[in-house]
Amino acid sequence: MGLQVPELPDVIAVGAWLKNAACRLTAGRAQMSALHGDLGDARACAALRASVAALCRASARPIAALAHDLHPDFFSTRLAQRLAAELGVPAVGVQHHHAHIAAVLAEHQLHEPVVGLALDGFGLGRDGQAWGGELLWVDGHRWTRLGHLGRLALPGGDVAAREPWRMAASLLHALGRGEEVVERLGPAVGTQAARIVQQMLDRGLNCPATSSAGRWFDAAAAALGLSLRQAHEAEAAVALEQRASRWLAGGHSPTQPAPLRADAGGVLDLRALVAPLFDMPAGAVDEAAAGFHAALAESLAEWAAAAARRCAVGTVCLGGGCFHNAVLSAGVARGLRSRGLRVLRPQAQPCGDAGLALGQAWVAAWQLHAATPVNDGSLACA
Repeated sequence: MGLQVPELPDVIAVGAWLKNAACRLTAGRAQMSALHGDLGDARACAALRASVAALCRASARPIAALAHDLHPDFFSTRLAQRLAAELGVPAVGVQHHHAHIAAVLAEHQLHEPVVGLALDGFGLGRDGQAWGGELLWVDGHRWTRLGHLGRLALPGGDVAAREPWRMAASLLHALGRGEEVVERLGPAVGTQAARIVQQMLDRGLNCPATSSAGRWFDAAAAALGLSLRQAHEAEAAVALEQRASRWLAGGHSPTQPAPLRADAGGVLDLRALVAPLFDMPAGAVDEAAAGFHAALAESLAEWAAAAARRCAVGTVCLGGGCFHNAVLSAGVARGLRSRGLRVLRPQAQPCGDAGLALGQAWVAAWQLHAATPVNDGSLACA
């Protein structure tokens, strides 16, 4: 893939945790490794080590830096830091959602400021919290967080990502309806489990907050009874998309919703979109799923368009695994274009973590080229 920036230094990026792949940026060209898979598997870790070694040998040009995710416990992070120390070069940490948007910039060879909408399940933020529904201003290695989706509690931490019913419980609690958790969810997941989660939420015990779009999809799917526990990543979100697609394929069109508006701090609270799903009759699930997608897409488009106007940019980039959802992706793009904006999405690379290393390499290379640190939020638009 020609990036036409041969003046950039050579960088190897090692990706993150899920769907791991590595990348080398050399003389303006990006070379991606094979997909290794999730780094919870020892075989994937071994494959990443082998790929990084091969990328180091791929050119006689010296490696100027190793780029990695901000999460300190990822195998990929530790590998990059160890190899950087051996080579005597910097290890550059790149925020996860910045890398998602930078991957779009790299693929489209764009050298101008953009607004980025990065939606996924998890990425560590600079504040140490779980991010995943992020509105960013990005200009190469410089970036700032303009806003984020409203936060939900994760009862039980990481286990909430595997059990969407916990996100439904979290949403009920956030709506001031925590007393309904046991009654609504107990028959399906067990009264004792539901009661424990309700008590955790009431007391704020082991309930870290997240702005993750993926967890909002989990809450919506569980509220409709589509997925309470999932065996595979994004199973709940896929079920929700499939039901929406089925309704749309029948020739139906969802009512054009009025978009939600972000608050003065740039927070887009989705509670009003998901709350009605708890009371949908079984025969209306497909229509409700389509309506949720339409309302979410319109709200996201208005949110990003307002930021683009504020920042005086004409391009919005979409990145992150949630944009594998074709209904959401098409709806957001359509809403942005109707507001006069250019929309860029990944084409040659996946929109999720499999393409993340390209963005990491792009950010680190431009940071070294400019000899300035990655920005952490001081460039907010007026």
